[in-house]
Amino acid sequence: MPPALEPTVALLLVACSVLSSMITASLGAGGGVLLLLLMALWLPPAALIPVHGIIQLGSNGGRVLLTWRHIDWRLIAFFAPGVVAGALLGAWLLVELPMWLWQSTIACFVLYLCWGPRLPRMALGAPGTFVAAALTSFASMFVGATGPLVAAFVKQVQRDRFATVATFSAAMTLQHAPKALVFGFAGFVFLDWLVFIAVMISAGLVGTWSGIHLLRYISDRRFAVGLNLLLTLLALRLLWQATAEFLV
Repeated sequence: MPPALEPTVALLLVACSVLSSMITASLGAGGGVLLLLLMALWLPPAALIPVHGIIQLGSNGGRVLLTWRHIDWRLIAFFAPGVVAGALLGAWLLVELPMWLWQSTIACFVLYLCWGPRLPRMALGAPGTFVAAALTSFASMFVGATGPLVAAFVKQVQRDRFATVATFSAAMTLQHAPKALVFGFAGFVFLDWLVFIAVMISAGLVGTWSGIHLLRYISDRRFAVGLNLLLTLLALRLLWQATAEFLV
């Protein structure tokens, strides 16, 4: 384990990886942000985003393997080029916008996608999906918590709970994949964290398996209501964080 982590803390985070993956697999989102918040309590700031990104890559990848039959591959085909464009733009610019600006913008978009009027068909088609992928992938390089925004967008397109979870997982797998290259080129030493990352991903697979089985007992209507409420709570928390950051 990395010297920056006490063994008891590492074990606690492993248990949290099981819980967060179960939440995402059964409710469609939220687990990645929860894990990010918990990891931020103990991980060094320089390691937080890259390590969390690789763990989420593994967790979402495992969810894809278990739910691939339900993935909306047409949406993913439009999403993938946007991920590449957003990641390249983020790696090229390497800008550091104020955190409160990222947080408030993401929160407002999530609330709109949950409770506002349904997006027009054009926004849910190829151009809109490409733009959504590019913007969220760009933001993900700096804030690491764009999952609720991607989930809210996928929710606008999908109506089946299994398709929502599967497509969201595939989209987030694509979005987290460039982080290994970008942060690797930036000088982050993943080797120091390799064992911790592997154990966290393995624990996440256990949570994913449990969450998918739980999802079978939830109706589409209850899933949609639960996802909206969860995303709203995450958005309100981001707004609270943004306000605190702005006032500091």
